[in-house]
Amino acid sequence: MKNAILTLAVVIAMTTLANAQQKGDPKETELWTPVPVKVDPGNAQKAPSDAIVLFDGTNLDKWISPKTGGAAPWVVENGAFTVKPGTGDIRTKEKFADCQLHIEWRTPAGIKGEGQDRGNSGIFFMEQYELQVLDNYTNKTYVNGQAGSIYKQAIPLVNACRPEGEWQTYDVIFTAPRFNADGSLASPARITVLQNNVLVQNNFTLKGKTEYIGQPTYTAHGPLGIQLQDHGHKVSYRNIWIRNL
Repeated sequence: MKNAILTLAVVIAMTTLANAQQKGDPKETELWTPVPVKVDPGNAQKAPSDAIVLFDGTNLDKWISPKTGGAAPWVVENGAFTVKPGTGDIRTKEKFADCQLHIEWRTPAGIKGEGQDRGNSGIFFMEQYELQVLDNYTNKTYVNGQAGSIYKQAIPLVNACRPEGEWQTYDVIFTAPRFNADGSLASPARITVLQNNVLVQNNFTLKGKTEYIGQPTYTAHGPLGIQLQDHGHKVSYRNIWIRNL
């Protein structure tokens, strides 16, 4: 009997609450400002209308060689550009912090080698935080150094690689680190990566700048360029655009 009375009391309370909510004004919880800026989202061949196109298939005018300070020396051909081994990295003239980056890459067809010696390159955010580029369709290497990894820091959630010689995509949301006035770290960098439309890094918190040997650490800095690595392999890139966030 007591349980029946308790159940009836709960039903009455819920009904009363529902009636009270229905009697309220729904406009009290509506927001009309600020109105989001309208952006044409583009498509596979066209960048969003508010994006900065870093490579449109014709030239490397928006890139430089950090090694020489001059023009980027990589080879532009058939709507893409390819690493010219031995010439060094290239980086954007413009500097960025929080951003959304779309970039397409391809390791050479018929490539030889194994492990890290197989279509190796890298995408460095702010010139120091590396998202690895490598052929890992069947190629084994240390898992925090394969494609989709934050090099030596974060293993990809899955291996979403396509075979060598096929175009692949990275879509990245990068949140820059913040530093206090004294140079100490206020908040670390974070990164989310989709490889070929598959989530491989989910808001990972970076431990510091990429290191080949030793543990990563942070050193205070402001906005810096997007840098692509010459690791001695003829990796190609195309259709690169970025949005400031």
